[in-house]
Amino acid sequence: MNAEAATLMGADGRNEDREGWHQQDGQSFEEWMDSRVARYETRQYDWDVLKFQADFDPKYRRAQMRYMGTGGTGKSTDNNTVPSEHFTFSTMVLPPGCEGPPHLHTDVEEVFFMLRGSIRLTVEDGDRKWESVLKERDLISVPPGVYRGLVNEGQEEALMCVMLGAVKPVTPSYPPDHPLASIKRDKK
Repeated sequence: MNAEAATLMGADGRNEDREGWHQQDGQSFEEWMDSRVARYETRQYDWDVLKFQADFDPKYRRAQMRYMGTGGTGKSTDNNTVPSEHFTFSTMVLPPGCEGPPHLHTDVEEVFFMLRGSIRLTVEDGDRKWESVLKERDLISVPPGVYRGLVNEGQEEALMCVMLGAVKPVTPSYPPDHPLASIKRDKK
């Protein structure tokens, strides 16, 4: 494979929509490095990306702030993120009493790193179930192919970093018997 073809193909063997983390022709080194920085003050929490869940039941209300890629929320593009070839990175706010419903990523591991507050994380694989409370500076890597769900049982917002192991993960699915499994969502 020549260098030009490698530039357009991600590490996962799929073609990328854009050249990702490679310096663009005619772009200075300074411009390239500036494009690799995502500043907090240029970001906004996106309370709408998962609004279809909160519209169904307010307990699913949460927000995503994207830094690298769009995550697994189904949002197709966000030009305010840093290009990446191997993963997505965002922060997620989970208000008190709210939860992220059980869902399954078929193609990627999902990493949660707690910055503030705590969550109860449940992982299920068939009839096997595991739970843990994650607190500040705790991390878990949930493998692909198992359901994971989380709930903020505390009195303050939970803030966490979320990483997914692909530039464009497959949109997650819900357990077949979960009420959200029948909800149709708009593509963003």
